[in-house]
Amino acid sequence: GPMPTPAVAMMTQTLRADLGVMITASHNKFFDNGIKLFGPDGRKLSDEAEHEIEKLMHEGWDEGLSTGEHLGRAKRIDDAQARYVEIVKATFPRKMRLAGLKIVVDCAHGAAYKTAPATFWELGADEVISIGVAPNGTNINAGCGSTDLSALSEAVIEHKADIGISLDGDADRLIMCDENGKIIDGDQLMALIALGWKETGRLTQSGIVATVMSNLGLERLLDREDLSLIRTPVGDRHVAAYMRAHGYNFGGEQSGHLLMSDYSTTGDGTIAALQILAEIIRRQKPASEILDMFEPVPQVLKNVTYTHENPLNCDQVQAAIKDADNDMGDAGRILVRASGTEPLIRVMAEGDDAALVDKITNDLVEVIRKRALA
Repeated sequence: GPMPTPAVAMMTQTLRADLGVMITASHNKFFDNGIKLFGPDGRKLSDEAEHEIEKLMHEGWDEGLSTGEHLGRAKRIDDAQARYVEIVKATFPRKMRLAGLKIVVDCAHGAAYKTAPATFWELGADEVISIGVAPNGTNINAGCGSTDLSALSEAVIEHKADIGISLDGDADRLIMCDENGKIIDGDQLMALIALGWKETGRLTQSGIVATVMSNLGLERLLDREDLSLIRTPVGDRHVAAYMRAHGYNFGGEQSGHLLMSDYSTTGDGTIAALQILAEIIRRQKPASEILDMFEPVPQVLKNVTYTHENPLNCDQVQAAIKDADNDMGDAGRILVRASGTEPLIRVMAEGDDAALVDKITNDLVEVIRKRALA
């Protein structure tokens, strides 16, 4: 059956395969399906390797294709899901159980619709209420999962659950909600793990790796705890690459990719959820008292669609961005970037003054939109 993206990474390693291939749209709808590739070490291929593959595809690679008699045989691994569940369970403290917890898990009608509920049940949860577990090939991430959290919040409140867990379609992202239905994003989850691992002596390099999108409130919290926050470009592959190069064992994204290199070569939503649950059990407090780690500064993110030339190539747009940076000064941050997957310009501003953040964002969006329509 279907397997989460991190399961493919793990199986590529354990089977000593040369390549792992995951067909997925990640957190998007089914018609955005693409391919994620993993090397023998279970890590995503580098940008350079993927660009080389794309180049070969565009140029035509008939000469490099193997003939039928040399392709080998396809073999189905019937117990693949069970193998993955056992690997994931092994990341949870051996002397700890999920006894006493009622958990709602939203699997986004995706790849973890069997493995995630089984994991929490086998680790002793009192009750596991599963939603988003009826995939039909087209309903993945539709009104559910880590990008549409209303169903999770409602289910947690309806069932009087202790916590809600939401995965995206390929189960490499995690977003949670507390017993009151309040949504907890990746920044808050990173804060909990960072401080918990610092306290128990598990955090390496006295810091974590996140992206330029993480809230300034997270950076300030870590600074007060004498922990550093290293920022990379958006994308979990950039976080993973920095962690690997500099010896960090934890990092992630606001969107819910949480990378724990002690346990997995890539983001794994189920493993991350288990580490959060372990912290909740260790602290013996309700989720609402633990997961609200810091006060986020006001942050606004808006998208501008373009159809022709990238507006960021325009001198007028670059001048507007420079002016916005000057207006913001030390009161916050501005980030303007092109999406890596869609024809969008993403405009983000954050700072202590909500009115200033709104004004700067709206002014930039107006300039970029005019150029996009030109």
